[in-house]
Amino acid sequence: MAANSRLTIATHALTWLALARRRGQEVLTSDQVAASVNTNPVIIRRSLGDLRRAGLVEVRHGAGAGWSLARAPEEITMLQVYDAVGGEQPFGLHHTEPSLECPVGRGIRPALNQTYDRVERAIRRELADTSIADMLRETLTK
Repeated sequence: MAANSRLTIATHALTWLALARRRGQEVLTSDQVAASVNTNPVIIRRSLGDLRRAGLVEVRHGAGAGWSLARAPEEITMLQVYDAVGGEQPFGLHHTEPSLECPVGRGIRPALNQTYDRVERAIRRELADTSIADMLRETLTK
């Protein structure tokens, strides 16, 4: 099962923008962010575009072009980032309907849905309690 790294990339980008702001550099280019993430600038621009649509970053064009945080890092939660990049449920169900003739096949989807819903609620609570400022603080202590 492949992991989705969109939340990781977006959080990295926002944390780097927060550190740049702290150091007095309000704007970073997508190339600068990509160098930190060690990925292609196109992937960063796509991620930052999602974050811009969610109101978490701003883009400047022309002289001094680049990306900046739209609000203070303390005001940006990981849940907002998760939602901005299209947070998906961590687990999926079978692609085909299980056998309804089987007692397990008949009841597995409702049972799994209940468990997966609890997991999703726990994830969302944890992400809502963590800000980009928290991520920066944790990052700099490692």
